[in-house]
Amino acid sequence: MTENAAPYASRRGIAGWLMFDWAAQPFYTLITTFVFAPFFASAVAADPASGQAQWGFATAAAGIVIALMSPVLGAIADESGRRKRWILVFSVPLVIGCALLWQARPGAPETVALTLFAFVLATIGAEFATLFNNAMIPHLVPPERVGRLSGTGWAIGYVGGLLSLVLTLGFLAASPETGKTLLGLSPVFGLDAAAREGDRASGPLSALWYIVFLTPMMLFTPDTPAKAALGDAVRAGLARLRATLGALDLRHGLGRFLLANMIYQDGLVALFAFGGIYAAGTFGWETIEIGIFGILLTITGTLGAWIGGKLDDRLGPKPVILGALVVLSLVAIAILSITRESILFGIAVEGPRPGDGLFASTPERLYVALGLLIGLVAGPMQAGSRSALVRLTPRAQAGQFFGLFALAGKVTSFMGPLLVGLVTTLTASQRPGMAVLLAFFVIGAWLLKGVAITRS
Repeated sequence: MTENAAPYASRRGIAGWLMFDWAAQPFYTLITTFVFAPFFASAVAADPASGQAQWGFATAAAGIVIALMSPVLGAIADESGRRKRWILVFSVPLVIGCALLWQARPGAPETVALTLFAFVLATIGAEFATLFNNAMIPHLVPPERVGRLSGTGWAIGYVGGLLSLVLTLGFLAASPETGKTLLGLSPVFGLDAAAREGDRASGPLSALWYIVFLTPMMLFTPDTPAKAALGDAVRAGLARLRATLGALDLRHGLGRFLLANMIYQDGLVALFAFGGIYAAGTFGWETIEIGIFGILLTITGTLGAWIGGKLDDRLGPKPVILGALVVLSLVAIAILSITRESILFGIAVEGPRPGDGLFASTPERLYVALGLLIGLVAGPMQAGSRSALVRLTPRAQAGQFFGLFALAGKVTSFMGPLLVGLVTTLTASQRPGMAVLLAFFVIGAWLLKGVAITRS
């Protein structure tokens, strides 16, 4: 039976595939956004501004590697026919990188280089594993169910990230001042709050979580049949990739979509990467405050991804993505209007003070509200982008085009963090560094408007 004639997956196979998002999400929730990244910037790096810059440069380095390798790996996977074995291969650096993050220590500058290397290693593994996971979609469900499957995957991923965040804040990460977690408990396993061992444990927890919850996919989700030996697949894949790149038209259709995705995903990646770091530097938030912020954002992200999947099947992915980009553009402007003691570009208000309580000041509450909006639209935008590519791509070339999709999401993904890092370094301030993100959303939306995407 040919690949195109292969039957779609059973319910058990689809459930196994959905667990990949659940398995991988804690890396993004705990490491890149709400726990480890703010901890690194505020406690491991010399100061929050230099920490934001160093994290940006590390994210940029990972993005360059992913941009260069993703299309090649996707094309090879199409020719070899296997995706799950590639997921296993790239799970190794993800797990190792996450585990190595434990060695980061507050006030220990000698751990900075190894910490950043571990983060880059884990990021590369996570993104490449996700590439091959995405390439499985066209073989799991018929076209009319792609949007729902993609949105459900994102929603389940958000729930997994939320649960991992609750476990981290409730039982592992404690305030250095009180020694208690969000639930008022002493950290489990004797973790030392003063040494921020609970924050550091987010790395090993993400690794263990991934190993456990990747297992259902490996056991139950069908892979496409093997088609060629690795050497033949490499040669054929590279030849097909060259032909595809030569035929891409960046003015309309698939080429224009990939260009738009390249730009707006860059802005979103940087917004998530630096949102917690920005809050830590601007408001002095520590792990518990940032973690609660993350819980709230993840709840709206789960709801948004689930609703977005249904809207995708009903309206098509393009309106969903464009609506999300409009909201993100407005949110980016609003974030830039907030300082510790002012809102809306200069309206003076009382800033946060010790002992005032959680999110007690007006700037903090406004920042939280904006975070909820980001969560509400980020899931639909990411799920809609994945769905759009499935609708634009020949089924037999899913791996190759998801490789290009990863390229489009990463070829300039180093630019957002790099620009944030450079502007933050040059100005010695976090706020100007975040200002560069607005352009990514506006330009991405303009490019996407010219793309025709069918609904089935």
